[in-house]
Order: sequence, then C-alpha cells, then structure tokens
Amino acid sequence: MNERQLHIETLLKTLRFAPVDFDALFAENTSSTPLECVESFLQYQLNQRTEKQILMRRKRANLPSVKTIEQFDFGFQTSISKPQLLRLCDMTWVEQAYNVCFLGPPGIGKTHLAVALGVKALDLGYAVAFTTLDELIKLLKTETISVQSKRRLKILNSAALIIVDEVGFLPLTNTEANLFFGFVSAQSEKTSMILTSNKGFDEWADFLGDATITTAILDRLIHHCEIINMTGKSYRLEHRKSITDF
Repeated sequence: MNERQLHIETLLKTLRFAPVDFDALFAENTSSTPLECVESFLQYQLNQRTEKQILMRRKRANLPSVKTIEQFDFGFQTSISKPQLLRLCDMTWVEQAYNVCFLGPPGIGKTHLAVALGVKALDLGYAVAFTTLDELIKLLKTETISVQSKRRLKILNSAALIIVDEVGFLPLTNTEANLFFGFVSAQSEKTSMILTSNKGFDEWADFLGDATITTAILDRLIHHCEIINMTGKSYRLEHRKSITDF
C-alpha cells in the first residue's frame, strides 16, 4: 500500500465512511487516477466538516468579539509581557483544569486577553463558553423556570474552558453569592476557567458580602491558577475618539 492509499484509509476512518472499491467506482474516469479523485473528495469533506465544527464552537462560545494576542498593544500595557501570554497559548493548562485570573482596573485589556485565549482554545478544538458574572447569576437564578437559561447553562457546564468576565463589577446578594460558589465548586478541578475582575482578591468579600463564601470560592479558584495582576491607565480613555475625529 503506497502513501496515497494510506492517507485515504486514514481519511475514511476519520470520516467514518464505509470501505470503497475505488477502481470500480472510477473505472471510466480517465482524467485522473481513482485514488486522486477519492483523496480530493475526502479531503474536501474533512475540511468542510472541520470548518463547520469551528463555526459551531464559536457560536456556542458566545464571545462578545473576536480578539487575538497579536492585536493586543503590549507597548501600552507594560504590566504584562507578550512571552508570558504566549506561554498560555499552548493550552496545556486547559488539559490540567488550571485557571487564569486577570486582575486590574477597568480598560486595561483584561477582557481582550481573556477572549484572545478563548479564540485560541477554539482554534485548537476546545469547547469554550463566555459569560459575564451578572449574566451567569441571572442564568442560575432562572434555571428551573427558563428553558433558555437551562440550555445556556448546559453549554457552560460542558465547556472545557469557561470565561467569566466582570467579576466584582456589581455586588451580589447572599443568595447570588451562594449560587456563584455552587457554580465554581462544580467546575473545580474538572474545567478550566478564565476570570476577569477589577477587584483584587482582598476586595472580593466586599462584593460577595460574606467572608466565608469568599474564602471558599477563592480556595477553589486559585488552588491551580495563573494570577495576572495588571496595572496602568485605561486604553479606551487614552485612545478615545470624538465625532470630530471622523
């Protein structure tokens, strides 16, 4: 069996196609060899299926936008280095269910980097799901009465990487804090999470409203976690545009 035949056999198994008698199938085709015809056809089918899967994963991820590490302005945001972020792009930490936390004031690129890592994970075939903490709490509170909430939570719970944005942006009630704890606890050591927060961990009790719940959440989040503290001015404010700029 030559190299092309081996490649076709591999494609057939990947696509779960039944064995084919290529010589009989293309007996009357004289423009190219039967194996060349089949190889081109199967490669096209595989490419189409892969592209469809990528598009489906991106739709389910519900990312607010598509961002990349290459688009990030490391010249403006100097509290984090490009090599540091690139080391996270191999996604080996997702296999180990590690977490990543981006902490710092608003407008410094936390969400950009979180989404960029999410895009990279999608491209590598991982299931990713994005939500803000406010949206997550609403989903958890309405899970038993809303089919849409239940469906979205199913996507979140089945993802290999969950991105929770804007943690600490709004205060939580005791009930909401307990719901957040339950969600984090359910993902602990089986699913990777990326969280962005404008609050340092020492301030989390302020918006969670309970020191015990805060300790329990942080204990599960940072046990296996890359913590990235970011500083600096808001990129949006420094690069804002007015109507007269057009």
